[in-house]
Amino acid sequence: MDFLRDYLPRQLTDVPADARCWVAYSGGLDSHALLHALAALRPGLPFRVAAVHVNHGLQAGAGAWDEHCRAVCAGLDVPYVSLQVDGRPAAGESREAAARTARYAVLKTWLPQRHYLITAQHQDDQAETLLLQLLRGSGVKGLASMPRLAPFGRGFLLRPLLGCAHSALLDYARTNRLVWVDDPSNEDISLDRNYLRHQVLPLLRLRWPAMSATLSRSARHCAEAALILDELASQDLETLVDESKDTLPVSGLLRLSPERQRNLLRHWLMDRGGTIPSEAVLSRIVNDILGSRMDAEACVRWGACELRRYRDRLYLLPRVTWQDTPASLDWRPEKALELPQAGGVLSASRRMGSGVRVAALVGAEVRVSWRRGGERCRPAGRRHHHALKKLFQESGIPPWERGRIPLVYIGAELAAVGDLWVCDPFSAGPDEPGLTIRWDRG
Repeated sequence: MDFLRDYLPRQLTDVPADARCWVAYSGGLDSHALLHALAALRPGLPFRVAAVHVNHGLQAGAGAWDEHCRAVCAGLDVPYVSLQVDGRPAAGESREAAARTARYAVLKTWLPQRHYLITAQHQDDQAETLLLQLLRGSGVKGLASMPRLAPFGRGFLLRPLLGCAHSALLDYARTNRLVWVDDPSNEDISLDRNYLRHQVLPLLRLRWPAMSATLSRSARHCAEAALILDELASQDLETLVDESKDTLPVSGLLRLSPERQRNLLRHWLMDRGGTIPSEAVLSRIVNDILGSRMDAEACVRWGACELRRYRDRLYLLPRVTWQDTPASLDWRPEKALELPQAGGVLSASRRMGSGVRVAALVGAEVRVSWRRGGERCRPAGRRHHHALKKLFQESGIPPWERGRIPLVYIGAELAAVGDLWVCDPFSAGPDEPGLTIRWDRG
């Protein structure tokens, strides 16, 4: 196949006119062939072509590769951008995974709005990804491997070569006498993908020569199945979600079959910005949270997420660090007060007949503190004082939120509980100027 003449143009028809497309250019064979082909097609393309290179700083020759890429782009008259990133692995992290995570993170942050990042992953890469996902025990979404087109940061990620064999790219590069960089780490068979590529796949191809094409076809089937599962999860979600769209009702989940429960949980967690839980984590969610008593305050943590239950609702939250708040802070209400330990900003604005009486603030010491236990408040309009715990329960405030709600003291007395209640005798009357407190949670 002459992928330049017969294949590549057909893969670019859904890129809008006047778009800006950036080839993720490593200097290696695959990305060089893609960049060269796009440059050759440029007169007939409705969009502009440029290149972006990521220097991981992991190889002694990384600087020379950067210069090589810059020179190639200059020869092709293609705009070039180089990004620097620290690709060193953390403790227990593989070099391969660390470099990939760092590369995609910096590209996602950098990519301008509505621009396209075009990568050179091909049919053989797709087959390798499918096998790796199988060996990791992935589900249908993982086996769908790499999508051809997907949202990416503020723009899109396009992989136009997923139906193109590596051999076609090699033929193109040789025919056009391209000079590319060979990364020595690609020969390191201690890395999973390299071991599969150099040790396993050659043996499989001896028996099944069309293996890459057939595995890629399986990945497409899995992608279709994943779409159907997402549609089913969306339908189930519509029947369960009420006015509280940020939470999920446990009672509604329990009416579904176990399979649909897990499918909906995966979909909802991803839609809420979480990461897909492993099978072990998902089992803990089903057993420890869905199977818990309503008052058990169950919680399951994984990665940077935690899933909590309060009464009949599930809440997906980032792991919190607000427990390390100081005992108290001085506050001048005319200025916003950032409370990073509690994950928010406290501010106040003047309003007639609402909030804390301005007169009560004159010459008084205003402090911000947090629950220590035993606090009481008589909210404006009530006849008696109540423990904060009772007020929180009446209002359905989840237990993990209660400790991060700032308490505003005037002198030694509790004057306000976040933006929930103003305590008498500090409440502004109808004709009195007041300060309305706002607690913006992070």
